[in-house]
Amino acid sequence: MINQVKEKFTSLFHKEPIIILSPGRVNLIGEHTDYNDGFVLPAAIDKHVIVALAANGTDQCNIYASAFDELISFPVENERPARGWINYIMGVVFYLKQKGHPVKGFDAVLDSNLPVGAGLSSSAAVEGAAGYGLSRLFNLHIERKELAKIGQMSEHNFVGVMCGIMDQFANLLGKKDQLIRLDCRDLSYTYSPFHFPEYKIVLCNSMVHHSLASSEYNVRRQQCEEGVALIKKQFPEVKNLRDVTEEVLNRFKDSMDEKIYRRCHYVINENDRLLKGCVYLENNDLNGFGKMMYKTHDGLSKDYEVSCDELDFLVSLTKDREEVAGSRMMGGGFGGCTINIVKSDQLDSFSYFIKKKYEERYSKTPEIYVTSIEDGVKVANHESMSFR
Repeated sequence: MINQVKEKFTSLFHKEPIIILSPGRVNLIGEHTDYNDGFVLPAAIDKHVIVALAANGTDQCNIYASAFDELISFPVENERPARGWINYIMGVVFYLKQKGHPVKGFDAVLDSNLPVGAGLSSSAAVEGAAGYGLSRLFNLHIERKELAKIGQMSEHNFVGVMCGIMDQFANLLGKKDQLIRLDCRDLSYTYSPFHFPEYKIVLCNSMVHHSLASSEYNVRRQQCEEGVALIKKQFPEVKNLRDVTEEVLNRFKDSMDEKIYRRCHYVINENDRLLKGCVYLENNDLNGFGKMMYKTHDGLSKDYEVSCDELDFLVSLTKDREEVAGSRMMGGGFGGCTINIVKSDQLDSFSYFIKKKYEERYSKTPEIYVTSIEDGVKVANHESMSFR
């Protein structure tokens, strides 16, 4: 695919580009914790947005998106959002300029082998490709953490999605065979090893896209805030659920609405599971980590109530499979994918089993994506030029 992108670029713009590989991401554990000042544990994967770009010596930015067969141009001084996919790039250009970086006109071709609608964060991959690519193109030397913040600002104010920063962070700061333990309160981070060559990360797409996801997401945020407000009356130092222990929460069990209690209970335990999970990984105990994943799914399904029958079924199918170390739903919920850790030499039998059982029950075929943990956004080298 890299060669296709390069060929398209040279046919459109008649010059040699640099090629940027910008990965999607998974989150192994730490779901719905970001907006509660908690921890997340994402990683960059080997599925990418691929961008070819070169300076053009003008004040115009010309971007062609293969997925839409569309070429859009805008002046580098543009300050207003447009419509559609171009906003992801427009916003990054705007915030680079706003921060005083001398971005000039450029040409680009954009393509991807990230599965659409699978929750692998193609939006952050486009933002990361634009920010990192322009930093390399114009020798801006911008730190990756700063580029992550620029991507998030672009999504907030040009795209209009109030996302957290996890996706951009994983895209830009991912490392091969490492998970990023990101503290969403202060954006400090460490790496946790994930070097298990005999296993792959496998995503099973339920092919369900519930409209509840965005509205219920806002409800969950509100419920967590309600819980914090009640606890704050007795513990004024509490800023967020991150600051609350299970012991403190239990003091409010009788005075707190039962639903609010369960939401808070999930978040507090999820932070704890993530920290325990990192210890398991440091001790090379993948099965111990996998048990934390199953507990997370249980909490998301029963306490946080953001799963659905299809996701619960996909996870339940894995529980007696000896080739599976762990499984859970991934993302906001009400559809999307499960994330599974599966032995590499049994991928075919695993895929066959999941598809067969799911088709029998729901009369539709789940899509299955096999991934591994790779570096964050980078310039493609000659080795990766044969990447398909």
